[in-house]
Amino acid sequence: MQNGTMEELWSTSHLSGGNQTYLDEMYEAYLADPNSVPEQWRSVFDKLPNINDQVTTDTPHAPVRDHFLLLGKSKKVAADTLAPSLVSDHERKQVRVHQLATAYRFRGHQIAKLDPLGLFEREPVPDLDMQYHGLSKADEDTVFQCGNLYIGKSEAPLKEIVSAMEQTYCSSIGAEFTHIVNTAERRWIEQRMESVRSHPEYSPEARKHILERLTASEGLEKFLGSKYPGTKRFGLEGGETLIPLMDELIQRCGSYGTKEIVIGMAHRGRLNMLVNILGKNPAELFEEFEGKSFLSQGSGDVKYHQGFSSNVMTAGGEVHLALAFNPSHLEISAPVVVGSVRARQDRRKDHVRDQVVPVNIHGDAAFAGQGVVMETFQASQTRAYRTGGTIHVIINNQVGFTTSKREDARSTEYCTDIAKMVQAPIFHVNGDDPEAVVFVTQLAVDYRQQFKKDVVIDLVCYRRRGHNEADEPAMTQPMMYQAIRSRKSSVGMYADRLVEDGVLAGEDIKSMADEYRDLLDSGEHVVKSLVKEPNKSLFVDWSPYLNQPVVDHHDTSWPLKDLQELANAMNQVPEGFPLQRQVNKIIEDRKKMAKGALPVNWGMAEMLAYATLLKEGHPVRMTGQDSGRGTFVHRHAVLHNQKDGSTYTPLAHLYEDQPSFEVYDSFLSEEAVLAFEYGYSTTAPSGLVLWEAQFGDFANGAQVVIDQFITSGEHKWGRLCGLVMLLPHGYEGQGPEHSSARLERFLQLCAEQNIQVCVPTTPAQVYHMLRRQVRRNLRKPLVVMSPKSLLRHKDAVSSLEDLAKGSFQTVIDETDANIDKKKVDRVVLCSGKVYYDLLEKRRKEDANNVALVRIEQLYPFPEETLYEAISGYPNLKDVVWCQEEPMNQGAWYSSQHHMRKVLGRVNPDLHLSYAGREASAAPAAGYMSLHLEQLEKFLNEAILLAQ
Repeated sequence: MQNGTMEELWSTSHLSGGNQTYLDEMYEAYLADPNSVPEQWRSVFDKLPNINDQVTTDTPHAPVRDHFLLLGKSKKVAADTLAPSLVSDHERKQVRVHQLATAYRFRGHQIAKLDPLGLFEREPVPDLDMQYHGLSKADEDTVFQCGNLYIGKSEAPLKEIVSAMEQTYCSSIGAEFTHIVNTAERRWIEQRMESVRSHPEYSPEARKHILERLTASEGLEKFLGSKYPGTKRFGLEGGETLIPLMDELIQRCGSYGTKEIVIGMAHRGRLNMLVNILGKNPAELFEEFEGKSFLSQGSGDVKYHQGFSSNVMTAGGEVHLALAFNPSHLEISAPVVVGSVRARQDRRKDHVRDQVVPVNIHGDAAFAGQGVVMETFQASQTRAYRTGGTIHVIINNQVGFTTSKREDARSTEYCTDIAKMVQAPIFHVNGDDPEAVVFVTQLAVDYRQQFKKDVVIDLVCYRRRGHNEADEPAMTQPMMYQAIRSRKSSVGMYADRLVEDGVLAGEDIKSMADEYRDLLDSGEHVVKSLVKEPNKSLFVDWSPYLNQPVVDHHDTSWPLKDLQELANAMNQVPEGFPLQRQVNKIIEDRKKMAKGALPVNWGMAEMLAYATLLKEGHPVRMTGQDSGRGTFVHRHAVLHNQKDGSTYTPLAHLYEDQPSFEVYDSFLSEEAVLAFEYGYSTTAPSGLVLWEAQFGDFANGAQVVIDQFITSGEHKWGRLCGLVMLLPHGYEGQGPEHSSARLERFLQLCAEQNIQVCVPTTPAQVYHMLRRQVRRNLRKPLVVMSPKSLLRHKDAVSSLEDLAKGSFQTVIDETDANIDKKKVDRVVLCSGKVYYDLLEKRRKEDANNVALVRIEQLYPFPEETLYEAISGYPNLKDVVWCQEEPMNQGAWYSSQHHMRKVLGRVNPDLHLSYAGREASAAPAAGYMSLHLEQLEKFLNEAILLAQ
């Protein structure tokens, strides 16, 4: 190992102080068995000089360790001359100085002055004591080399080195970055912080601007507090520096040429952000406080859930800002934001990922406590979900509602420790030091743009009021609020600092506050950088999809000849690309289907739907845990070379300059992944965006996304979304866990035409359903009870002609030509796979008096189409609804009123009865024998028994 490599290894390993034990133990292991230590360390020990020309198990460690240290630090002495006996006392202390400096980088944050209230008690850090490293006050004036430090000198007295490191790492900023394994990233952070001692000098103009932004932040809260006392607003008092932070973040991103910034945040400070950063007209906010609604229809939402968008001017040009809508499930907005950012980057073909930047603003308790944060971090560097890094800002109140003790709020030292899992640098900063806040903001933006990774700013502040303005916080935090009540605001303290430094006079401070309040009184915009006539090309154009009528039937046909050509094209495999045997058989069968020699199965029809949409100019994106192949081995959108493991996606190579076709196998998450795809689909109106659950019941893990966004987002916020959820559903005797996609939950959420719930039973149906989703200008979420066993069922096939003509059928009437409608006295209504069970039972029993009618769309319920179908049976006596789910699940409770309404129109005497499993706490039976017994029982009830 060369000296340079040794120096890097030593400087990146905290083998100092208490950690020297680690070196000793590793060296002992090496002496006993060199193969027992990592290869890199073995190489190091191999090159150490032998004592008395041999290395034995009784070799003293101290000389070896000292030699090891010196070998890594000294380039002036050749390695073969560094016998341990020749090491001078000064050289030993030089090593100790480096150990001390390294300790500041590792642990300086633990004694930094981060808490404005001074209540956060910290344990002593022995590593940061000179004596721990064998140094004393007698050494303070001794000059040591500091070439490995970025303090602007090659050598300096010990006291100056210590002072520089204390200023850098132990003042208002505490940096955690030594968990990052990439040396370049760590060196970059060290250089940026140490070169200015974490205290860059700002010009008088810059400092005045910081104060102006702080004054605006405080001014809005005071104005709202006096005008609407006692009204919930989740104010920013105690965390006012968030506004100069965001102002600097936006301007800094703009200087890099960023075009869009998407922001997610929970409640606290949202109204302040809306007015002082995004430029919302204060008059509109005041009208909302007074009860005025700005939605022409829908329920609307409370003020502190509202989103907004605007354009502001920066030194690098115009930047579009989008603040995401957010429900009270706090952190759930984080993956929605990054999903929206990914869609915007894809639309711009921003593969470098610097034109659109995600910013997520968190609360400390939620950041540490909610699992979706971990899931979102886990997604950050994966192919399907990377966005080039998110800038995370934590408004650290040091309390979650009433929970403040660290042993109750989390199990980690900091709320930010979860971010270490992706090696994100973490900059803790005292919220009462505005200049330090601005500095770490610049650092965070630059890091994100340089390394395209997540970065965290922990803005340590406090709540001057309770959880909300109607709450009395002293009930549960008496000591904290004693300190808060006696503390001057950060605005006041910074103003005093500027007056003391001669930057401003006292009257200037007052006039700044008066000017802001006058703007509020007049109802004018208070953001000076706001663009009044924005560049609309920065917007996502939803205008073609607004106020569209809900029309079930839409022409989704495609000329047969063109369909065959496309089918052939999408099944071409590159020359010399060996496929796995079964996959090759599937591709060969699909070629036969294209010729009409075989009927079209589910996988072929689905892929043709995507191919035709791509041909029409619509991008397609699909994610899910097994989406490339398909959990049930039916899709094979991504082919795998059996020799070298490379992949080929035929639908991505249909023609030149085609829209993107992306299919990704996601990591094992539902909540963050579905939220990401929701965010993506709200920003990609022209494309088809699909999320596929591995099994339908996996959607349970994303129920918050379904409840708070997918089924209610349009009604609450006017946010359109065309996301498709494919949820494998069907009872095949595989037990309670993977049978049901919980159809009943979706149907319970259906109202006011909010979503679509479909249960297709043929390949042609899935083809037309997917095409309809994009070809209509209607954008509603589509929930599909997707099949499992039907993917290869002998009867679940279609012809190419079925795909080439027609459209999605919300109701499929009896299709057996041998069934005489005049002789039918019973109609069995059903949805999904149970149709094929009923069909087999009818054939077996020769029950030609029974007609089977499939309801393929359960919501919006197709009353007129069902009425037309049932009216075709003149001698009908009874109607049965048959489902394979238990009575308290499935469609029975949620849809029977629709069916009864239709039957009442056909014949008031018609009665609707139920055939299916009895009510059950579990979704399905766990034993195959019981499953089959239940199946036979309700099939008999549906087909044979008189009602």
